[in-house]
Amino acid sequence: MVNRHPPAAVEFSDSDAFIEQALRSASIPTLMMSMLHMTGDTEILRGSIRPARAGMGEIQGGMSQEDKARVRARALEIIQAYRDGGYRLPPPPGDETIREMMSFVVGEPVPDEYVPMMLEEMALDGGAARDEHWGDNIPAAVRERFHVLVIGAGMSGILTAIRLCEAGIPYTIVEKNERVGGTWFENSYPGCRVDVANHFYSYSFEPNHDWPEFFCQRDSLLDYFERCATRYGIRERIRFRTEVESARFDDASSRWSVRIRTADGSRETLSANALVSAVGQLNRPKLPDIPGRETFRGPAFHSAQWQHQHSLEGKRVAVIGTGASAFQLAPELAKRAEQLFVFQRSPAWMAPNPNYHREVSPGKRWLLKHLPFYARWYRFLLFWPGSDGLLPSLIVDPEWPHPERSVNALNEQTRVFFTDYLKSQVGDDPELLEKVIPSYPPFGKRMLQDNGTWLSTLKRENVELVTEGIEAIVPEGIRTRDGATFEVDAIVFATGFHSNKFLWPMEVVGREGTVLGELWGDDPRAYLGITVPKFPNLFCIYGPGTNLAHAGSIIFHSECQVRYILGMLRLLLESGKGAADCKAKVHDAYNARLEKTLEGMVWSHPGMDSWYKNRAGRVTCTSPWRLLDYWRWTKTPNSDDYEFRGGLG
Repeated sequence: MVNRHPPAAVEFSDSDAFIEQALRSASIPTLMMSMLHMTGDTEILRGSIRPARAGMGEIQGGMSQEDKARVRARALEIIQAYRDGGYRLPPPPGDETIREMMSFVVGEPVPDEYVPMMLEEMALDGGAARDEHWGDNIPAAVRERFHVLVIGAGMSGILTAIRLCEAGIPYTIVEKNERVGGTWFENSYPGCRVDVANHFYSYSFEPNHDWPEFFCQRDSLLDYFERCATRYGIRERIRFRTEVESARFDDASSRWSVRIRTADGSRETLSANALVSAVGQLNRPKLPDIPGRETFRGPAFHSAQWQHQHSLEGKRVAVIGTGASAFQLAPELAKRAEQLFVFQRSPAWMAPNPNYHREVSPGKRWLLKHLPFYARWYRFLLFWPGSDGLLPSLIVDPEWPHPERSVNALNEQTRVFFTDYLKSQVGDDPELLEKVIPSYPPFGKRMLQDNGTWLSTLKRENVELVTEGIEAIVPEGIRTRDGATFEVDAIVFATGFHSNKFLWPMEVVGREGTVLGELWGDDPRAYLGITVPKFPNLFCIYGPGTNLAHAGSIIFHSECQVRYILGMLRLLLESGKGAADCKAKVHDAYNARLEKTLEGMVWSHPGMDSWYKNRAGRVTCTSPWRLLDYWRWTKTPNSDDYEFRGGLG
């Protein structure tokens, strides 16, 4: 267990009336944990007021209004005493008490095996167990000769740079855009926002207590990553508007030779000891192969390449697709367009979440900033229900009698719940209801968050949901297979990305002239989603089989992967070798196990297509592992998994 030392207290001069008002915004289970930290009174855990089992987005513990009022009244007294007593805290809770607090706040036992991971994530000592402070084991002169090239300055690229700085490893970031932020820079369509709760969708070591919404819009997210790049001194090491065209590994020198195209269009070659791909999975827009696409006479563009010079106010607009991007942008377009046609290939399951567009109140922000450990327990309360508890409902039961609509009994319960929610939203419109209820099992495709916005949009008089297949795009609009033509002024393709083309369009050449794109084809594989045999010192973040569709956030996964990568660099420098090459038998055994596990998951269900699958129907993008297992596997790399060769030079 980590040694816990309370962080410095944040003093405040707010009035009792203000604090009382702020407490009305409190998550009561979270508040009770802060009360324990302020008093040391463990009887809070054993009283009659106890949270019920936490569900996704449920932060109030299912408590009665009377119980919540009692907790808030007692909390006000405790906060007053804490303030008036000089912001002094009692000794921190011991290990067993922390375990008890975890189970109390989420209303169910937290298994012992999860406690170390959750303690690390919460950082109750005010530090960060994932930091990379290597000490003096590796001389500074050795570190300074080892250079890392990071491709991409989005969330994962910034994270990698922060960890490299901590370890004292020189690096350069190459970024094709003119700003940091990755997907949050590139996607600027109306309504663009995150669909993971923001107080969890942030670096574990860099919490933000000023998120304006529970699920923030694009500009707030871009600002967050901009601030992180500035705060940690990343920006001056980024080469903006520079794109990697190719990378080739040289056995003799154990270095990567990387050809880049610079902002002025000229070419240049960089040399690096290691290459980290932080390019993401969803950053190369995919346009549909629809006949006549080039004949349309109005503006037509992908949602991730929004053309802001075209006003859609009062226009007839078509949106092709009903995935996550369309789900966010269509309601905004419906407010400004004269007519909106939404073309749907298949409907999406959605989870009800009243906080999806809700603003964070000033009182809530005050609590996060000022109450001891409140923010950390709030993050835990968001994390735990969205952790591995959902996984059993996604595993195919071969004996289940209704495989066409669900994969097991738990999955069927979810299907019924989501169906009832859709019915409650649609109301008395059987034609629309038939169009919006999916026929495939819940969670088979990417789940969407909903606060009623989507279906209320589809019910607007100026919106039409079209489920007939598209035959062609014609100069005046879109023609469907039944012969109908929808005349529109603009077309928005919300049709996803080349999610299966990892590192594309770069040409990456490893040992023995092996070309990564040819090796992978339409079936990319990597050990832990990070390393590939014959490509020494090439590390992928958000690589094959690491997208999270059942739990956590991609930032959590990236923190696991970056720690593993830094661990590999440390092994290299300690060994004095120049290159670490993943052993083929290790890679193949891992991927055999991955493929077998994925075959038994809902995402492999034959009744649907999704961007998780390749052309052969194999799931290549998504991780079926427990967060706990992946966290363990990536905590410390095993040197036996690699062949070390060459010298550092």
